[in-house]
Amino acid sequence: MANQPVRYPDLENASILITGGASGIGAALVESFCAQGARVAFIDRDREAAERLCRAIAEAGLARPAFHACDLRDIERLRAIVDMVAEDQDGLRVLVNNAGFDERHDYRNVSPDYWDDNQNINLRPVFFSIQAAAPHMKANGGGSIISFSSIAYMMNLPGMPSYLTAKAAIIGLTKGMAGELGPDGIRVNAILPGMVLTERQKRLWINDEAAASHRARQCLDRSLGPEDMVGPCLFLASNASSAITAQSLIVDGGYM
Repeated sequence: MANQPVRYPDLENASILITGGASGIGAALVESFCAQGARVAFIDRDREAAERLCRAIAEAGLARPAFHACDLRDIERLRAIVDMVAEDQDGLRVLVNNAGFDERHDYRNVSPDYWDDNQNINLRPVFFSIQAAAPHMKANGGGSIISFSSIAYMMNLPGMPSYLTAKAAIIGLTKGMAGELGPDGIRVNAILPGMVLTERQKRLWINDEAAASHRARQCLDRSLGPEDMVGPCLFLASNASSAITAQSLIVDGGYM
């Protein structure tokens, strides 16, 4: 289980919804909000990983989170889950848009269908989850929305133009929705991770040499893991950040 950097009393019993919560950064966030005593629901399409996570959290003596299976390209299903979570958990206090799919792709081979499908995973659900969550947050007097972008779009990286476009667009969406929802007491912020060594990243993209090369450009001489995203996300979810909105928090060990 992820270490808890600090306890936020206002998150106890708060209603939390996290997308892409079954593995990687998302799983660390689900565990950590559960450890805060929050009422946690999460969305993922990987049922097996989600059930393993739920069992591990329950075995650790924490309240079992609610898992909802969904392919985030299915917007109607996504909307229905947001409404269901708000009903089951007596409202919605925090939405964390964590889900993403950083598949590599050669720009020369990108078709209109591929482009649209990639955006339908990485960008479109971020907006529609906010749209669905906002009325529930307004009814409760406010809330916090946290969307995960990435420093990758600022690094001139080749090999994933559609993904980088989505991650850049999340910053614009964050700024615009902060302006829209601020009068309702809803804060909207973004977290931009650096290179986070999840199991998927290590399996598919990042070997020891690549990790060392990236680490050499950071101020902090250590690799980042999913647990490093926990503290920033809890802070932005809690009342400790009650005057912070429309901001982008880079968490990259000092790479940028």
